[in-house]
Amino acid sequence: MGHHTFDIERADALEDPGRYEYCSREELLAALDIGPTTDTDAVIADIGSGTGFYTDAVAPCADLVYAVDVQSGMHDRYRTKGHPANVSFVTAEASSLPIESNKLDAAFSTMTYHEFADPDALSELARVIRPGGRIVTVDWSKCGSGESGPPRSERYELADAVRESAAAGFTTVDATSRIETFIHIGRR
Repeated sequence: MGHHTFDIERADALEDPGRYEYCSREELLAALDIGPTTDTDAVIADIGSGTGFYTDAVAPCADLVYAVDVQSGMHDRYRTKGHPANVSFVTAEASSLPIESNKLDAAFSTMTYHEFADPDALSELARVIRPGGRIVTVDWSKCGSGESGPPRSERYELADAVRESAAAGFTTVDATSRIETFIHIGRR
């Protein structure tokens, strides 16, 4: 993945419920267009899943969730913590996913886009997401204060995410800047 990967020695911080300040479970489910009252046969990938904090939030509303991370050690931590039965672990770069074409109904990344953002990764996501499927990106904004998250020099602006996802074949459904983060929802 891109600039860096999250330090596995700090993996416990990924389980902090304070992360919901940047993206709540309800906001993520709404962005993915899934929830307890919708059809739960969705197949979804969490790109940069880490210890599964957001994977766990999505799993009850899906048939299958791929927890994708480049660090097998993160998967080890997630397995030790315990995971829903419908979570499948994938150790891979976002630019080279061992997932069938058009398999996913959606893919999301929460605070990891800056780690994998490049045209190859977005093209790969376009390959594995079915036509009409969604990509949801919540990440630290280059326009943010930099008080939380990675250094501002490693971040992207919302306009970057919109432009790069459009180049990969996604149409923007919503694009919103927030105080420290942005959220982009695209449809293939």
